Amino acid sequence: MSEPRRFALTPGEPAGIGPDLCLLLARQAQPHILVAIASRELLEQRAAQLGVPITVIAVGPSAWPSAPASAGSLYVWDTPLAAPAQAGHLDPHNAAYVLETLRRAGQGCLDGDFAGMITAPVHKGVINQAGVPFSGHTEFLAELTHTEQVVMMLATHGLRVALVTTHLPLKDVAAAITPERLERVTRILHADLVEKFGIAQPRILVCGLNPHAGEGGHLGREELDIIAPSLARLRDEGFDLIGPLPADTLFTPKHLEQCDAVLAMYHDQGLPVLKYKGFGAAVNVTLGLPIIRTSVDHGTAMDLAGTGRIDTGSLQVALETAYQMAGSRR
Repeated sequence: MSEPRRFALTPGEPAGIGPDLCLLLARQAQPHILVAIASRELLEQRAAQLGVPITVIAVGPSAWPSAPASAGSLYVWDTPLAAPAQAGHLDPHNAAYVLETLRRAGQGCLDGDFAGMITAPVHKGVINQAGVPFSGHTEFLAELTHTEQVVMMLATHGLRVALVTTHLPLKDVAAAITPERLERVTRILHADLVEKFGIAQPRILVCGLNPHAGEGGHLGREELDIIAPSLARLRDEGFDLIGPLPADTLFTPKHLEQCDAVLAMYHDQGLPVLKYKGFGAAVNVTLGLPIIRTSVDHGTAMDLAGTGRIDTGSLQVALETAYQMAGSRR
């Protein structure tokens, strides 16, 4: 067993299920030191509402713990709310609080206080409602770490799927798949599989864009003109890339058992398969950052906040993935 490392956990939107997830998870001991960056008052109030007897232990930069918390305890770096938080009721006044928890976690990773950060869901709408332009965790952390390009990858047991394009209207996807973007994304995926997952020579399956991967140009020329030439250039540098392959047959055991990750061209090409395979036990990983960041694969579930009727599976996988990445990091 390696020495325990310290990780930051941000509960996200205070009115959502993030605080509940952190508290329910604290019922079991963790192999590493987990520090929730959150309002201590919020967590104690939510614990009482849920009827979960969790002991909150105050920690911070002047007094970091050296051993994991015992079952039923949670280390908390107290970050005050701007206004009282009520489960299920959004309040724009707390937008700055949410962003401060992310800033503390991200900066702590950069400073070496944390080996990685794990994030529970935020509510983008209420942050923007507060007058703060906010696209999401990924963009916030890219700006904080001065990272120009990041890649979204979701993973579950037995499958990793990274995306060339993410949140774009379908009508804009083809134009966005340029040789430059495809090669940049592939390089980031390859580099992080090596550096953060410890895979010496990753094998990556690459989807085509069109049905049947273009059917030799009869169903679109992106494979012939952009994807195949880009992959050929990277293969010349030693990358192990298979494709472009038809997406409808790529996601089958015959192909997947021979690869370390799949690179999909757009959001709804790759993620429906992954979520069908592992919803509730999947993790969102941001590649390309100088830090380790994993996240749950679901939203704030406002209607379930404070009820206790939630599943901690995705957060547990996000924790385990962050632990594994930190242990494998070169």
